[in-house]
Amino acid sequence: MAQNQGSSSGGGGGFFSSIASSFSSFKNQVNGLLGYEGLEVINPEGGTEDAEVEAQRGRWKQEERDSYWRSMQKYVGADITSMVTLPVLIFEPMTMLQKMAELMEYSHLLELADECEDPYMRLVYTASWFISVYYALQRTWKPFNPILGETYEMVNHCGITFIAEQVSHHPPISAAHAENEHFVYDITSKVKTKFLGNSIDVYPLGRTRLKLKKDGVIMELVPPPTKVNNLIFGRTWIDSPGEMVLTNLTTGDKVVLYFQPCGWFGAGRYEVDGYVYNSDEEPKILMTGKWNESMSYQPCDLEGEPLPKTELKEVWRVAESPADDKFQYTHFAHKVNSFTTAPKKLLPSDSRLRPDRYALEMGDLSKAGSEKSILEEKQRAEKRMRESKNQEFVPKWFDQTDQVAPTPWGDLEIYEYNGKYAEHRAAVDSSGTVEEVNFSTTEFNPWQFGNVAETK
Repeated sequence: MAQNQGSSSGGGGGFFSSIASSFSSFKNQVNGLLGYEGLEVINPEGGTEDAEVEAQRGRWKQEERDSYWRSMQKYVGADITSMVTLPVLIFEPMTMLQKMAELMEYSHLLELADECEDPYMRLVYTASWFISVYYALQRTWKPFNPILGETYEMVNHCGITFIAEQVSHHPPISAAHAENEHFVYDITSKVKTKFLGNSIDVYPLGRTRLKLKKDGVIMELVPPPTKVNNLIFGRTWIDSPGEMVLTNLTTGDKVVLYFQPCGWFGAGRYEVDGYVYNSDEEPKILMTGKWNESMSYQPCDLEGEPLPKTELKEVWRVAESPADDKFQYTHFAHKVNSFTTAPKKLLPSDSRLRPDRYALEMGDLSKAGSEKSILEEKQRAEKRMRESKNQEFVPKWFDQTDQVAPTPWGDLEIYEYNGKYAEHRAAVDSSGTVEEVNFSTTEFNPWQFGNVAETK
């Protein structure tokens, strides 16, 4: 029943849980394929008999697959978030900070939520906004890990001011703040991974808070984990099976949505179903759709069945994307990567200015690889200098708090926006000078002690 779904936590209980368990044999039957211990190959459009053929597909040549498997096999079961140096060949010309900004694309939904008087429809709009980013997250290219102190700024979209900063290197933690006249968005993000041989489980240790300004309500999100399948053998694809829970901390209302796992011949892939519940955990609105296409809603009764004389209405649909884009970028992803969304006097620590990212964008993989290595060595040199001075890194735009937030996958140190970026932005915007900042005029500089590699 719908009420049982609402009271479950973290595992997708009840009806949805039974769906998930029905696909467990699908994975088990392909374990150990090709004689590689711990290897799992899954064809998302086929059945178990397609696994051997699928293993020969993907972006790697046979000798490359064997080489990567030999080098990576020792990491099976480990967290490889920042432990393994990966080839630039699998990267996209974007950093994780920029990828965090892609959530802003459909921010008109938050305008609707802020102006909405119905508390349950407010959750429909807000949940749909959080779901909308999964279309971008399905890209199988890896974003660059941000350098400590790296930032990303974005303006010129829905009146939003967005700032993100890499606030910790070990463990890697990013923080972001976004705001316009309708909402305030804050996130502290720390990713935990588990390498499983031919796949990676990604656990989103993070705290996401959203404030709607009109009524001052505060929402908190707990997203589902993600699995990246067929890393070495087969065509890489991404799935996010499990529960997404969005709670209105002000009222106690919440949304519980279950992301269906991909089954045989793609059954259930992309599908999302669930309910908006009131504070007594009674279903009020059902939600259904596909995270790569659209979401719809319909009022329901206490059994979770659609109310008579109501109809299913669409609330969000993914925008058309460029055809045959090399990195499967959306139009908005291109805007995120461009200087059209950059503010006046862009910070020199901005991701757009990274030489490795830019070289990859220009198609020069060799230069991208060498520039990435140079940046990583500079980061190590700065760490040595910081230790020699007995200093700790201090972020500019976010402050570490004493709060430690529990998540389903571990504890998280919380960083809070300190308001200094708004002061900086106001001072820059009020100045009469306009400095054009782009890759050719400004050197990437996130460094605390200047260019250590050149000054040591």
